[in-house]
Amino acid sequence: MPQYTPPLRDMQFVMHELLDVAAVLKTLPRHQEIDAETLDAVIEQAGKFAAEVIFPLNASGDAEGCRLDPKTHEVSAPKGFRQAYKAYVEGGWPALSCDPEYGGQGLPLVLNQCLYEMLNASNQAWTMYPGLSHGAYECLHAHGTPEQKKTYLARLVSGEWTGTMCLTEPHCGTDLGLLRTKAEPRPDGTYRLSGQKIFISAGEHDLADNIVHLVLARLPDAPAGSKGISLFVVPKFVPRADGSLGERNGIYCTALEHKMGIHGNATCQLMLEGAVGELVGEPHKGLAAMFVMMNAARLGVGNQSLGLTEVAYQNAAAYAKDRRQMRSLSGAKQPDQPADTIIVHPDVRKMLLTARAYAEGGRALAIWTALLIDQELSADSEDERKEAADLVALLTPVIKAFFTDNGWIATSHCMQVFGGHGYIREWGMEQFVRDSRINMIYEGTNTIQSLDLLGRKVLGDNGKKLKKFGRLVQDFVEEQGVREEMQEFVNPLADLGDKVTKLTMELGMKAMGNADEVGAAAVDYLRIVGHLMFAYFWARMARVALDKAGSGDPFYAAKLATARFYFARLLPETAGLIRSARSGVAPLMAMDEAMF
Repeated sequence: MPQYTPPLRDMQFVMHELLDVAAVLKTLPRHQEIDAETLDAVIEQAGKFAAEVIFPLNASGDAEGCRLDPKTHEVSAPKGFRQAYKAYVEGGWPALSCDPEYGGQGLPLVLNQCLYEMLNASNQAWTMYPGLSHGAYECLHAHGTPEQKKTYLARLVSGEWTGTMCLTEPHCGTDLGLLRTKAEPRPDGTYRLSGQKIFISAGEHDLADNIVHLVLARLPDAPAGSKGISLFVVPKFVPRADGSLGERNGIYCTALEHKMGIHGNATCQLMLEGAVGELVGEPHKGLAAMFVMMNAARLGVGNQSLGLTEVAYQNAAAYAKDRRQMRSLSGAKQPDQPADTIIVHPDVRKMLLTARAYAEGGRALAIWTALLIDQELSADSEDERKEAADLVALLTPVIKAFFTDNGWIATSHCMQVFGGHGYIREWGMEQFVRDSRINMIYEGTNTIQSLDLLGRKVLGDNGKKLKKFGRLVQDFVEEQGVREEMQEFVNPLADLGDKVTKLTMELGMKAMGNADEVGAAAVDYLRIVGHLMFAYFWARMARVALDKAGSGDPFYAAKLATARFYFARLLPETAGLIRSARSGVAPLMAMDEAMF
């Protein structure tokens, strides 16, 4: 019974009215021919595919799940998934933003961002099959040998083959320095890999002819820890010289994980038994090479929760306008009916507006980040590329953690709007909640993202990257601060910007005396910075909405109302977070571990 309408109007608002994406793209040599009409045409078709082809498979795929044949080690995806993937490939969607040298369409990543938000909103489990392939493409594009690029890239771009990332092992998750998978060199320059990997999303399936696994392993002479990790490409079927499929490789699915959510995606335990692989990049430098794929995956996971936030909001809003329960406390709003619809109740509106504010704020930040990546990849000036790269590095852990925390909050709120019906499978809401919960865990837990933000991205360079974002905030505040109608947005934005600066300096000083202070404050700190970024974009969106208020278009009235809700009800969370972050490590470490 759930429904989904692609949010094309809001995407167009962000691209054309907020960010003027087409004008920015015209400054980039490889995208100078892209105009607003092209952007709109692509996302319209993308939305149609998402809503009409894969959204109808979301609930059925969740109910059916994947099936493993223990004799052949082959996995079958839910009914309809293979046919949907075929339609995805035939539509050219895997190639959208890939390099034309390998068969890609060369379109900007901004479009890929919009495509994947809608795919994730429609069916997160299905979207993970092609989504991981894009990360594998990026990794091999950046670090593969010419021969590896020739063998793999065109087939990943076309969607003929899919990709995975194989990191985690039973005894190690985030701490990859503990991994044990071995790679023994062979006389022909290839390697034989042996070991076990777990939690491998899309690790085995029947959607594509071949699966290209990117595997972290250790060479015989590898030093201990993360400095001894190398990266290998290990295909399910070893390609022949002409690119056709050869022998079945020694990498097998031995079990499927029985999960809380994303049942339609095959999360596999993989055994490598002398599997043939090729070294990608330099020996013992595999973790750095894999970070290309890991960072893409972290942005992708944030996008998963953005999509779920949007689809959950749409369904909860529709339900709230239809479901009748009680009367408004201030008097009947629909006296000709036996009860008022629940959208008249303030707390129902608070839950709906929370989801809406997190969806629309996240969409603005995500599209801007994709545009920065386009600039990082193809701006003329080295300085421009460096500026964009630094901002993307700062934004990546925030998008992964803040978006997924917000997605969990939003989907839970939207399920609550349904009351008891939210707990029942047929309405679809409980699936959105279950699916959203994994996003806070995989691709580096949100605590890991928080440590990355505060420890590496902020304190690690003495705040240089954060100051770059801070300058954007300061410039906007100085430009808009003189306008009376913007005071309700600019003043709290400026105040939070000042508080983030002071908090960062305070935490940096504390960390010099005790590094555990970073661990104690990091999660609170990331959420504070996430709100700073959202507040900046909500203030900018409010400026556009105020300028268009005279048009009579209800879209702008709704945008302005949501902005006011965000500043009044969500941004104040930062006051408590700042106090919590300042409380330090002592309250966390005072209790003896034996007392837990």
